[in-house]
Amino acid sequence: MSVAPRGTAIVGVGETEFKRRSDRTIDDLILEASRAAIADAGLEPGEIDGFIPAVEHPNADQLALALGATRAFTSKPGYVAGAGTVGAVLTARLAIEAGLATNVLVYFGMKGSDEGGPYSYHAEDPAKAGFEMPFGWYGQPVYFAAWAQRYCHDYGVDPDDFASVAVAARAWAALSPGAQKTTPLDTAGYLASPMIATPLRSADCCLISDGGTAYVVTSLERARSLRRPPAVVAGVGVASTNQTLSAIFSQNPDLTMLGSHISAPKAYREAGVGPSDVDFAQIYDCFSISMILQLEELGFAARGEGVAFCQDGRIAPGGAFPVNTNGGHLSYAYIPGMNHVIEAVRQVRGERGDAQLARAEVCAVAGLGGNDHATMIVTADR
Repeated sequence: MSVAPRGTAIVGVGETEFKRRSDRTIDDLILEASRAAIADAGLEPGEIDGFIPAVEHPNADQLALALGATRAFTSKPGYVAGAGTVGAVLTARLAIEAGLATNVLVYFGMKGSDEGGPYSYHAEDPAKAGFEMPFGWYGQPVYFAAWAQRYCHDYGVDPDDFASVAVAARAWAALSPGAQKTTPLDTAGYLASPMIATPLRSADCCLISDGGTAYVVTSLERARSLRRPPAVVAGVGVASTNQTLSAIFSQNPDLTMLGSHISAPKAYREAGVGPSDVDFAQIYDCFSISMILQLEELGFAARGEGVAFCQDGRIAPGGAFPVNTNGGHLSYAYIPGMNHVIEAVRQVRGERGDAQLARAEVCAVAGLGGNDHATMIVTADR
């Protein structure tokens, strides 16, 4: 196999229906999403020769057999889910540029409804089981609530102002076919939503989702011969902090510092752009506070000013800087990071109907995986 020229693009994306509880297996969901992504690219399943499970299950050999494809390259990005789904494009690019694969399928699915759900992620961690859980210091809402409290304390932020993030997400979801939560939400509705872990309300928390997702990466040269305009991968940055996944949520010396302050400069540098060149962003929003912290570390707002940046509809439909234009994890679906990649591709290709942005040339995609982080710059083919 000859070595491909530099430059890669995402050429196909696929999603299943998203539900709070599905009776389908994760294998079945991912197979459906993979077939949809391959068809979206205008390829046949047999043309896929690279497989990257963004995290793990199902094994690539099983998926390849079900698709009728032969694997020339198989790998995993090796990062925690939300970062791995975005950072997987770097692994795909390296394989393509090395001539190890031609068309690479990245896939990830989730059954958030499984027993324990997100609360099971750290349940087997001895440190948490022995020292934190007995005192109620356990579970994602509690962890991120601590981040939010620290942030509000340090920067004098009124927690009620987080409403702007949730309200904007719901407005975008209302314009997005397939979104799980589209019931209108205003500030009064936000303030009426139940408190889950102070200061985070239910509207600040991501959805529980069952579903499958996938995208196809190929060389830019090959992409230009396919059926849809390529979404060019202009830059990628992946970073790991010096904290373990166990420690990052509760033992990090600075609860308001994430890996995006490392990954974003890498992605900008490779793409040859800066924050001021970005038209819109898809930022991992498992909770409203996580989106705010990354918004700042990606350079769109100064430290401590992310909440103020989002006020007055700035990130909502019609706003000056659109963020999470499908409703994100707060209102569209929670398949960590993958929903953001797919939405970036669809916007850049001009396919979003009522939610389509007038200018969608450059997008920053940010994926948070606890102690890992990935930033990708996606552009139109310019």
